[in-house]
Amino acid sequence: MITSLSNPRVKQVVQWQSKARERKKDGIFLVEGIKMYEEAPESSIKETYILEETLEKCKGTAVFEKLGRTGYETVAKDVFLKMSDTQTPQGILCVVKRPQFDLEMLLQAESPLFVILEDLQDPGNLGTIVRTGEGAGVTAVLMSKNTVDIYNPKTIRATMGSIYRVPHIYIEDMGELLEKLHNIGVKTYAAHLQGENYYDSFSFTAPTAFLIGNEGNGLKKETADMAKHYLKIPMEGQVESLNAAIATSLLMYETHRQRSIK
Repeated sequence: MITSLSNPRVKQVVQWQSKARERKKDGIFLVEGIKMYEEAPESSIKETYILEETLEKCKGTAVFEKLGRTGYETVAKDVFLKMSDTQTPQGILCVVKRPQFDLEMLLQAESPLFVILEDLQDPGNLGTIVRTGEGAGVTAVLMSKNTVDIYNPKTIRATMGSIYRVPHIYIEDMGELLEKLHNIGVKTYAAHLQGENYYDSFSFTAPTAFLIGNEGNGLKKETADMAKHYLKIPMEGQVESLNAAIATSLLMYETHRQRSIK
């Protein structure tokens, strides 16, 4: 059992929790809670830390059997509180290897649906988009290099496990990405206040990509101008725009609805 706050492994986890650069350098991310541990691919789990009382509660369950296969280290309660990013931790934390996704392979998907995010800054928005994206059947979430870290602990929690299953890639050059998409016949739509047509007037049954901009500023003009179409969402009252995650969810599920019609 780890009982010292000055243990090197404890210090390393604390550093990973607070520094995106360290997580990226070591190719890992952190997840907390029984559900997140349960859904984590066994081959990707590098380290697991658990409270003794949590371990006792897991005995006789599939989680306990999984712990036996992946290995674990028990830690004292004060140590776990130091390592955890949550105010009311569930008593289990694990270090997970980051998945690697290949853009060229994703572009070969049949009738793909891509969500392209430019400079989103809210971890909760990003996590919600990933989670909703799984539900709506997106092919991948593609992000500009200045988008918030998808492995931010707040983002990870908001994905509710979808981080394991939804392909996601940071893109260095948005112009190059859009050119590739256009070359393979993907129709690109910029969610934009200057759009003349509502989103439900378009057909998204063909290969599709939605461009969603920063929460405060929207899409950059040069990015929006590269899209083949502008679209907008109806607004009543004095509301000017929707939360980025909600707007993206509407577009993804409209696509799902259209593609589900027999």
